[in-house]
Amino acid sequence: MPLSTPLLDTVTVPADLRRLEEGQLRQLADELRAETISAVSVTGGHLGAGLGVVELTVALHYVFDTPVDRLIWDVGHQAYPHKSLTGRRDRIRTLRQGGGLSGFTKRTESDYDPFGAAHSSTSISAGLGMAVARDLSGGRNNVVAVIGDGAMSAGMAYEAMNNAGAMHSRLIVILNDNDMSIAPPTGAMSAYLARLGSGRTYLKLRDFGKQLTKRLPKSVDRAITRAVEHARGYVTGGTLFEELGFYYVGPIDGHNLDHLLPVLKNVRDMTHGPVLVHVVTQKGKGYPPAEAAADKYHGVNAFDVVTGAQAKPKANAPSYTRVFADALTREAERDEKIVAITAAMPSGTGLDVFAKAHPARCFDVGIAEQHAVTFAAGLACEGYKPFCAIYSTFLQRGYDQVVHDVAIQNLPVRFAIDRAGLVGADGATHAGSFDIANLACLPNMVVMAAADEAELVHMVATAAAHDSGPIAFRYPRGEGVGLEMPQRGDILEIGKGRILVEGARVALLSLGTRLAECLKAAEDLKALGLSATVADARFAKPIDRDLLRRLAQSHDVLITIEEGSTGGFGALCLTALAEDGLLDRGLRVRTMTLPDLFLDHDKPERLYARAGLDAKAIVGKALEALGKDEAALRPRIA
Repeated sequence: MPLSTPLLDTVTVPADLRRLEEGQLRQLADELRAETISAVSVTGGHLGAGLGVVELTVALHYVFDTPVDRLIWDVGHQAYPHKSLTGRRDRIRTLRQGGGLSGFTKRTESDYDPFGAAHSSTSISAGLGMAVARDLSGGRNNVVAVIGDGAMSAGMAYEAMNNAGAMHSRLIVILNDNDMSIAPPTGAMSAYLARLGSGRTYLKLRDFGKQLTKRLPKSVDRAITRAVEHARGYVTGGTLFEELGFYYVGPIDGHNLDHLLPVLKNVRDMTHGPVLVHVVTQKGKGYPPAEAAADKYHGVNAFDVVTGAQAKPKANAPSYTRVFADALTREAERDEKIVAITAAMPSGTGLDVFAKAHPARCFDVGIAEQHAVTFAAGLACEGYKPFCAIYSTFLQRGYDQVVHDVAIQNLPVRFAIDRAGLVGADGATHAGSFDIANLACLPNMVVMAAADEAELVHMVATAAAHDSGPIAFRYPRGEGVGLEMPQRGDILEIGKGRILVEGARVALLSLGTRLAECLKAAEDLKALGLSATVADARFAKPIDRDLLRRLAQSHDVLITIEEGSTGGFGALCLTALAEDGLLDRGLRVRTMTLPDLFLDHDKPERLYARAGLDAKAIVGKALEALGKDEAALRPRIA
């Protein structure tokens, strides 16, 4: 093979990779890292995590017989190199683009993605399920779950490990620890100990010793076993994992293939029990701008490969996230009881801004949404005013706590729900589709949705003042509409909406930021000779029944519009209209929600058009309800 031929060009699937000599893998890893940097510079996405696991990705696919051996990547932020090695390199520059590759692992995309992911801490549970299924079927393939140290902060990972340790199923967990560094001498020694401790000779001696001590009294047997394991744990770490029933190996340098390959081969050939391999990596490895950045280029826009400078779209207005953060920070200046909680997303939720101003009152609890909610409930019990800032898609993970620990006890926890509605490039796994329906069905809960950035400021103030029970307010990803911002929010009357445009034939009742599209639709309807009222509900619960009744009684058509799933605001309006007997007079009611399906990634405006929630779709829905044909109406316009 000519020296000038890139090795990566010879690898389409892992079977090609396994035909290489071990000595060639370093070159392949370097080429894969360069390819990942090049691809993400075009598409944007998650870069630092993928750069940190390049060598690990190459080693895993080299040692294990994927896809027969199952390889599960937790979250999937780090899976871009994996995609390039598993038949998708020709599409790697379509990452997160409409019709292109997902930014996460996805079962329908490749046989090499045995489990879809995008939320963290699921890999060990899924891997254990696959391992047990293999055992029940009499199979012999390996199951490998790769999980990061951040994801290990979630309780679900420990629930799975506790179960796996008790079942003694043959499962391999790779702990990718990118929040730690090992000095070279320690790294070399740890690699030697890991290789020794995972080898057959040591394992045979270990098993022989267990057989020998079985003949001793139980108390002595248990004491000796614990002493041996704790001695090994003292030298190599891992006592916690040993207590959970895992055989611990490591830590080892995740960028040194000479260290990785022999250990992975050893654990591959183990015949029983779960094993955890502790691999230490550096996020952003091999790309100086990422290594130097505080966030290691975790998530990036398209960027210049040479300089690392990211393309920053010109903002016409501040983001909703920043508006929330600034408004909450100002409220906290006036009220020392306000505290803020995030589940490992301080910058994503804007609470890094709050933390700079009020460091003692901001709490990052890690990837632990369940704990975040109940932690907030405890603070509320003691008279504090907790704002629990969590993305809509992640709040789902703490739903039982919202019900059991907050709503039933009627505790005044404030839920700031970011990324409400469709989110664009992150796709279905991160869309905020279900929070309206999930929360509005709960007794004691108040649910608000901001129509614009000024309304969001008012809702922060309203939540801060609301002490009679739980309250939630939702807002989308992206920038606002460019309104002049109030210095301080007004406290809204609970359950009261507002009318922005008065009309006669069609009533458009919006909840959330589709209000701007409703205003456009009203203008289009006016051009067609149809007068439309536009109202902002503000509250999904309690519904403004006076406003709803007024709209129903004075219009031929009433349309509700929301950036949420079926079963949400529109359903609540239908129930209220039925209870008030307003459906009996021939009122034509339509509800516009997100469709009853999961929408793949694309630009938000395209997604909303596909969902039928843009101005064009609203006009179409009004004409359909009236039995009008737009084509027939347009010629009458001067």
